[in-house]
Amino acid sequence: INAEIGASDVVVFSKSYCPFCTKTKYLFEDLEVDFKTYELNQMDDGADIQAALLELTGQNTVPSVFVKGQHVGGNDACQAAAKGGKLQEMLGL
Repeated sequence: INAEIGASDVVVFSKSYCPFCTKTKYLFEDLEVDFKTYELNQMDDGADIQAALLELTGQNTVPSVFVKGQHVGGNDACQAAAKGGKLQEMLGL
């Protein structure tokens, strides 16, 4: 997981059917920021990755978002960070 997190500025661990994940992905699209998405429900080891994310972050839900290697949280945290300008600051926008 750490390799995936380090490989992109923004990494979203998601599930394709999750409406909160969709909102988070739209947020980054609106900011015109490239991001890497891992759709856990479409991966053979998705449950294992989600379990590892829980150990790493203490968060068991998706989306689980990392910006520049730092765990931001889920959709609510990302939306709040964008509204307050913190997300843009983290991304150098």
